[in-house]
Amino acid sequence: MSPVTPFGTRLRAAMDARGPLCVGIDPHAALLASWGLDDDIAGLERFSRTVVEALADSVAVFKPQAAFFERFGSKGVAVLERTVADARAAGTLVVMDAKRGDIGSTMAAYASAFLDPASPLFSDALTVSPYLGYGSLAPAVELARESGAGLFVLALTSNPDGAEVQRAVREDGRTIGATMLAHLAAENAGAEPMGSFGAVVGATLGDLSSFDLDINGPLLAPGIGAQGATAADLPAVFGAAVANVVPNVSRGVLRHGPDAAALRASAKRFADEVREAVAA
Repeated sequence: MSPVTPFGTRLRAAMDARGPLCVGIDPHAALLASWGLDDDIAGLERFSRTVVEALADSVAVFKPQAAFFERFGSKGVAVLERTVADARAAGTLVVMDAKRGDIGSTMAAYASAFLDPASPLFSDALTVSPYLGYGSLAPAVELARESGAGLFVLALTSNPDGAEVQRAVREDGRTIGATMLAHLAAENAGAEPMGSFGAVVGATLGDLSSFDLDINGPLLAPGIGAQGATAADLPAVFGAAVANVVPNVSRGVLRHGPDAAALRASAKRFADEVREAVAA
């Protein structure tokens, strides 16, 4: 597809063709050690290359966590650049998990780093934090529309501390999380087959029927696997919006490395479980 094809269109096609699974690329020190790798640039590069080579032709989305690369400084960022380029060249969509959020020219610079096709870190989508106000994300929204990229906005996250902000009630009676979902629904209005502006909604949160998750956009759902949620939980958590859920698995798949066949088998098992749950 053309690079200007909207992210939501490309994501829907990838989910339909490969299943909706997103695999995180999270090279933290303990995981590198479990692979028998040193916690250094060589280990980081070997880990990232192995994940991409093993899974790029079978999963819909990779989600590299920028912090685990940035901790190595410029050399780590160089590995992240190659990881993104290799994954996208192999046909896998890349959601950069950087959770950027700021105002004005700073937010515009963050957007340029990850959403400008001329940037070496250009990704298909970026996670962003709206907690300086949803309007602070405007530079990222604008550039995403121009470049055919997408955003995933933190709305109802799986970490327990998130509730103190996301479930706080505004003067109009709506929670902050519900407000973010409403903003995203407005961004995606009229988009077909799916909008490019998604929400991060934890798969571990249980019954979310009090929230309108029908935002006509993707719902990135961390929590499957090591955090305790299963694919079978998805319909109960997401209800009618389950078809737009992109479940994220990191440790559940990555712990099977560095054996490429084991990584592929684990990812296939999760993908099959998700397909079965969504179709039920």
